[in-house]
Amino acid sequence: MVAGEASGDLLAGLLLGGLRARWPDLAAQGIGGPKMAAQGFEAWWPHDKLAVRGYVEVLSHYRELAGIRNQLAERLLAAKPDLFIGVDAPDFNLDLEARLKAGGIRTVHFVSPSIWAWRGKRIEKIRQAVDAVLCIFPFEPEIYAKSGIAAHYVGHPLADTIPLEVPRTEARAALGLGDESVVALLPGSRRSEIQYIAPRLFAAAAEMAGLRSGLRFILPVVPGLRHLIEPLRRQYADRVTVELLDGRSHEALAACDVTLIASGTATLEAALFKRPMVITYAMHALSWQMMKRMKYQPWVGLPNILLRDFAVPELIQGDATPQRLAHATLAWLDDAPRCAELQRRFQALHLELKRDTARAATDAIAEILAR
Repeated sequence: MVAGEASGDLLAGLLLGGLRARWPDLAAQGIGGPKMAAQGFEAWWPHDKLAVRGYVEVLSHYRELAGIRNQLAERLLAAKPDLFIGVDAPDFNLDLEARLKAGGIRTVHFVSPSIWAWRGKRIEKIRQAVDAVLCIFPFEPEIYAKSGIAAHYVGHPLADTIPLEVPRTEARAALGLGDESVVALLPGSRRSEIQYIAPRLFAAAAEMAGLRSGLRFILPVVPGLRHLIEPLRRQYADRVTVELLDGRSHEALAACDVTLIASGTATLEAALFKRPMVITYAMHALSWQMMKRMKYQPWVGLPNILLRDFAVPELIQGDATPQRLAHATLAWLDDAPRCAELQRRFQALHLELKRDTARAATDAIAEILAR
């Protein structure tokens, strides 16, 4: 298995739980993180080696990433495992999967690349690389069926993990929060996201604190990235108290009144916690120019893509100024009817995505292994 960054580690850890329940003697190795390790996974490289996003950013790490991929491919081709599962990280995994499949190893890709949002021509690469795709969104298998690629809708594992009824009171107590309005800042889990997004979030927090008293700011820090976050907090929000949490992102989302959050899997987690949010993203200017030309839809954030509507604000790249981020975030705190309607829509989305993913994915994998 290969999972990149924190979100992939989380999804892979949930999948491994289902696989191990079916096959108790399962041996799993490759690239992964602490959630996978908790399920007995042996990581030959840590998952954060793959936590790079954006064309310019990837180019600066290309030699190291290509070296890891070549070493891993050679090791797996020699070992001949029963199955390889690439979890998300398509830019790394698809080339690896193609090489392994050509060498006679069955391959599955868990989490469809967003070919419905951008880079749709990648479907040909997917056809060459995988024996099947495990899809986490209900509209995806039909796209693959039209191209003759086996695909299974297995639901989203986070919809099984996050409770339908949000434990808000318990989360606030666990984090030592009172009745104040709480804003959760989630700048992403990649180093490049910390570089480009965290400064805007800290500056937005400083702006919000100047506009309204009594706010409390919390920021869950991905393990291993605190040393990057701390200097940015001092630089951009030195007069504001922003409490850094070691992990605990789910508690932060359950407890908060609103979240200012980087586009990615975390936005879906926020939706499943039924939280009002403002979605933002920023990257190297050249990467942004290249990516925006390839997207097919007006939305960037997963909640908006799934609801096919700007249900929550998106402020991307040049629009993501501290002032605009602050005003959009505070607007949720002053509009209870809007928040209630959003929670209703997120509840319906949660029910649609809740499918006992670990079991559904394991059933699909068993079917592939039986061919």
